[in-house]
Amino acid sequence: MLAKRWLDHDRGGYVLLGVLAVLAVVVPVANLAFPDGSPLHLSTFMVTLLGKYLCYALLALALDLVWGYVGILSLGHGAFFALGGYAMGMYLMRQIGARGVYGNANLPDFMVFLNWDTLPWYWHGFDAFWFALVMVVLVPGLLAFVFGWLAFRSRVTGVYLSIITQALTYALMLAFFRNEMGFGGNNGLTDFKELLGFDLQSDKTRVVLFLTSIAALALGYIACRYVVTSRLGRVVAAIRDAEGRVRFTGFRTHHFKVWVFTLSAVLCGIAGALYVPQVGIINPTEFQPLNSIELVVWVAVGGRGTLYGAALGAAVVNYAKSTFTALLPEVWLFVLGALFVLVTIALPRGLVGIAARFKRAQHA
Repeated sequence: MLAKRWLDHDRGGYVLLGVLAVLAVVVPVANLAFPDGSPLHLSTFMVTLLGKYLCYALLALALDLVWGYVGILSLGHGAFFALGGYAMGMYLMRQIGARGVYGNANLPDFMVFLNWDTLPWYWHGFDAFWFALVMVVLVPGLLAFVFGWLAFRSRVTGVYLSIITQALTYALMLAFFRNEMGFGGNNGLTDFKELLGFDLQSDKTRVVLFLTSIAALALGYIACRYVVTSRLGRVVAAIRDAEGRVRFTGFRTHHFKVWVFTLSAVLCGIAGALYVPQVGIINPTEFQPLNSIELVVWVAVGGRGTLYGAALGAAVVNYAKSTFTALLPEVWLFVLGALFVLVTIALPRGLVGIAARFKRAQHA
C-alpha cells in the first residue's frame, strides 16, 4: 500500500517496474532453460551486459535525485560509484586466497608483486561479506556527507559546486593510480574467483547477480519516489527553485541538501558494488571525470527530474555506446557530444518529453 501511494500518478514508474518484472522472469528462463543452440537462448554475455545496464540505471537514478529535484549538478558521482566498486572488489580479492598466481593466502597478487610483506590495515575485515557491504554504503556516504556539509554550509552552488565535485573525483583518480595506495595501481583489482562461495563464472551466479541488480534498481526507484513525494521532497524542490526564499522562511537548506546528496552517494556505492562482480574488474579509470560527465548525458537524454527517465537514458545511451564502440570506436565521443547538444537545445525534457509531447498531440 505504501509503495502504491508513493507511485500514485507515476505512470512512468509503473512502466519501469513492469519492465523490470518482465526481465526478472524472461532473462533467467532464456539463459538457463534453453540450450545454447536454441533461438530462444540468451547468452551469459548478454545477461552480464543487461546487468551492467541495470547498475548504470541505478547510478543515473542517483544523479537525477540530486540534479533533477535539488538542482545540484554533480560532476563527481562517478567517484561514489567507484568507491562502492572498490569496497566490493577488496572483498572479492580476499576470497581468492591461495588460488592467486603467487599462491599467497594472505596477500593479493599485486601486493606480492610489489614486495609487500603485510596486509595494510584498511584491508582488514574485507574477508567478511557483511563488512564489505557496510563499507559499500559507509565509505561513499561518509565522503558525500563530509563534502556536502562543507560545500553546502559554505553556500557553494552552481558551476562552482560542479567544478569542485569534478576536482574531487579527479583527485581520487590520481590517488588510486599510485601503487603505494594499496589498491592495485593502474591495473586495479581483478581476477575474481567467487562470491559467497559461488563461482563468478557460473551461469547461475550471473543470473543471481542480474536479479539482484533488478531488485536494487526497483528498491532504489521506490526509495527515491518516497523522498521526492514526501515533505522532504517538496522542501528540496523549493530549494531548487528558490533557495534564498526557503532559507528566509527559516529552513536550514544545507541540511536538506546534505541529506539527499548523501542518499544519492549511497545509491551510487550500491550500483558500483553490483557492477564489479559482473564485469570482473575495478580500476582507477572509473574515477575519471569523463565518466561523471557521461552520466550527466544519460540523465539529460532520458529526462531530468523524472527518475524513470534517467534509468531509460542510461540504458539507451549505453546500448548506443556498445554498438558504436564495436563498429566505429573513434566516432563514439563525437556522437555523445552531439547527442548532449541536441538534447540541450531541442529536447530539454529528453526522451520522456518526446513521449509526453506525443501523448498531448493525440489528445488534442
